[in-house]
Amino acid sequence: MQTPQKTQSLRPFKQRKSLATRREEVARIQAKFPIVVEHYPRERFLPPLDKTQFLVLQALTMTLFLSVIWEVTETFYLLVNKKSLVSMSVTMAEVYRDYQNEDGLVYVTYASQEMFSCLGSRKTLPSSAELCSK
Repeated sequence: MQTPQKTQSLRPFKQRKSLATRREEVARIQAKFPIVVEHYPRERFLPPLDKTQFLVLQALTMTLFLSVIWEVTETFYLLVNKKSLVSMSVTMAEVYRDYQNEDGLVYVTYASQEMFSCLGSRKTLPSSAELCSK
């Protein structure tokens, strides 16, 4: 004789979960956005993250997102689509609305302060002279 749990799993999904439950699950999934966080290709100071894909809540701010992805003490910058610095107070819903790629993902690149100042100003600092010339 089959156990009630096995019998439950043999039933179609729509019979196992109510319409309200299914709608709630879909809403919960739709309340999240896919974000890809990548290491700037020429970054020399910060290590790559262990994980690059994140599913984040719409209401999460960039500041909170930053604390979720990394507990780093160094200053670094998040660039959306490799070019835009966004306010740390905006929500992920705003970032997604304004910057989503045609594939439905938002791409975020991180770079250290040294890398960013080198790329942005084209000035070489003694500690980053070698880095900027590459």
